[in-house]
Amino acid sequence: MMQIVFKHPEFMVPILILLSFSIICQVSMGVLCHKLIWESENMSSTANKSLQQLKLKFSSCCQLHEGMSNIAVFVDKYMNQLKICGFSLSVLKHLSGQLVLLSILISGIGACRGIIAGESILYIVPYYIISFLGLYCYFAISSLVDIVGKTQILRTNLIDYLENHLVNRLEQTTLDLKLVQGEERVQEKESARTETNVQAAEEMPETTQKASERPEDSVLSRTEAKELESLLREFLV
Repeated sequence: MMQIVFKHPEFMVPILILLSFSIICQVSMGVLCHKLIWESENMSSTANKSLQQLKLKFSSCCQLHEGMSNIAVFVDKYMNQLKICGFSLSVLKHLSGQLVLLSILISGIGACRGIIAGESILYIVPYYIISFLGLYCYFAISSLVDIVGKTQILRTNLIDYLENHLVNRLEQTTLDLKLVQGEERVQEKESARTETNVQAAEEMPETTQKASERPEDSVLSRTEAKELESLLREFLV
C-alpha cells in the first residue's frame, strides 16, 4: 500500500507537508486563543506578558487622556497585533487555507500526469483520497478550533474587564491620589502657618527690647536738656 501511495514521492511528499503545515497553523491558533481566554478570565492575577502589557498600556492611556471613550477599538487593535512566529492570526488563517488549496492543486497535477502516462487507476486513486482526507481534516479541525468563536469570546472578556473593572479601579486610584494631594497641601499650609507663628514669637522679644530702649534714650535726652537749662540760668544770673 505504501509503495502504491509513494510511487511518485515528488507529488505525495509535498502534498503531505502542505497538509501538515495547514493543520499546524490551525492548531497553533486554537492553542493561543484558548490560552488567552483562560488567562483573560483571571486578568487581575494573570502572568501572561501580552495581557500585562495590555493593562499597562490601557492604564497609561486612561491617565494621559483622562478616560478611554472607545474600549472596543482598543481591544480590536490589541487582537490584531497578536502574532505567532511573526504572523498575525488573520494571516495564519488565510495561510492555512492556501496551503490546503495548494496541496489539492499538486494532487490534481499528479493525477493528471498519471492519466496522461497511462497508469492504472490503482496509482491515480490515492491522489483523490489524500485530497478528500486533507479537505476533511482541514474543515474538521477548523470547526473544532473555531477561531472566530474563540476570538469573539476573548474580545468579550477583555472588553468586560477593561470597562467594568479596570476603569473603576483607575478612577478610584485617581480620587485617592487627589485626596492624598489635598491632605498634603493642607499639612503644608499648616506647617507654613506654624513656622510663621514661631518666627513671629521669636521676633517679639527683640521688638520689646527695642521699644524699651527707646524710652530710656528719650528720658536721658530730657534730663540732659534740663541740666543744660539750669547751667544756662546760673551762667546768666
